[in-house]
Amino acid sequence: MKPAIIKNRAELALTPARKDILDIIEAGISRVLPSEVLQSALKYDRLTKNLYINADVFPVAKGRIFVIGGGKASGFMAETLEEILGSEMICDGIINCKDDTFKGYTVKIVTAGHPFPDENGVNGVKSMLALKDQYSVGKDDLVLCLISGGGSALIPYPVDGVNLQDKQTMTRLLLNSGAEINEINVVRKHLSQVKGGRLGLHFSPATVISLILSDVVGNDISVIASGPTVPDRSTFSEAYQVLENYHLLADSPATIVEYFQKGCLGLVEETPKILNNCHNYIIGDNMLALKAMAQKAHDKGYRPCIITAEQKGNASDAAWERARQVISTITGDYDLFVLGGETTLRLPQSVGRGGRNQHFTAVSLLAMKDLKREWVVASVGTDGSDYLPEVAGAVIDNHSLERLASKNIDPQDYISRFDSNTLLAKTGNALIITGNTGTNVGDIVIYLIKQFK
Repeated sequence: MKPAIIKNRAELALTPARKDILDIIEAGISRVLPSEVLQSALKYDRLTKNLYINADVFPVAKGRIFVIGGGKASGFMAETLEEILGSEMICDGIINCKDDTFKGYTVKIVTAGHPFPDENGVNGVKSMLALKDQYSVGKDDLVLCLISGGGSALIPYPVDGVNLQDKQTMTRLLLNSGAEINEINVVRKHLSQVKGGRLGLHFSPATVISLILSDVVGNDISVIASGPTVPDRSTFSEAYQVLENYHLLADSPATIVEYFQKGCLGLVEETPKILNNCHNYIIGDNMLALKAMAQKAHDKGYRPCIITAEQKGNASDAAWERARQVISTITGDYDLFVLGGETTLRLPQSVGRGGRNQHFTAVSLLAMKDLKREWVVASVGTDGSDYLPEVAGAVIDNHSLERLASKNIDPQDYISRFDSNTLLAKTGNALIITGNTGTNVGDIVIYLIKQFK
């Protein structure tokens, strides 16, 4: 029997409806675990030494296999990859991951910083790049690149003239600006020696195959982990425009602004626009999790509806919009709604504790309060970390506001201060704890609506 993904189930499962919600969340996360998606997408024939990825075949008989990459799920991806290939088939490998729970034999794990890049991450990337000269990696060799959400922070290597501290400052400004992830990653690509296709270019002429767990709305492979093995369509001018649009130029490190200005003038080489040696495969995404959740809900007797896998925008606005949508639809054919994606928060200088899933759930307390039915809402980061590493998200129901009212707590006061974690802790039986799940395909949200009996 597999261990429960949600560690505090007993605390949260106060009602049958809540228990069902937790079961459905676990079904979604389980479906996108590396052990599931890699086994489905990847086959290796030890007799012919052919690697099969979906319908494509890559011969390995004349060369060697190397493993590189980074992301929150990359360690567990590497662990599964070694099981599929056999550790003896991998010549060498280095992966940057958020923690060291990965159990491997040949592939080495480097514990790196997230959401802010650190020196460990830089050193890990340098070791990856060094593999090419160390082993004279050539055209007959295969480089498997394991990529998942979080890779933008976990595989850092700033361009010459920009130090790590400047990169960390820029990351913090971008994450607090309200910019969409694709905009943030345009900036990251143009500050990196490996993002925006440069990692794939480095290992040319070897064949580079990226196996990708997508946490990006719309599955744009050039955005996931800032596309280290994907030709980059963006430009220095667009990166500079992001800083301008979000009023970040004045606060950005001078080294970065000057570097972008040089890039806009054509004085710095652009990211690669063609990469003939690279092949990129998305093996798991948010929709895969949502379909598993809908199936689990159906098996439990609910009438599920998948709304979207592409929710984005401001978390507060999204919570109000989805509540209106769900409430207006409950008279129809559905009583359970699932959706996913990734919202953003534009934070003031002084904030409390929380994350986008906790904030979404806190706002939903107000957005759902007038619905005179039994309802449950949950929003969870599939990686198990909703900005705060110890919290994956939260679950609330029609009784949550009653508990807050009995304590004379005004939710809006906490929401206005972006202090959702404190609010939900005071609500009780709300914060969802999973620990590191080993995967990352963005956020999942569930609404369950029942008639009062």
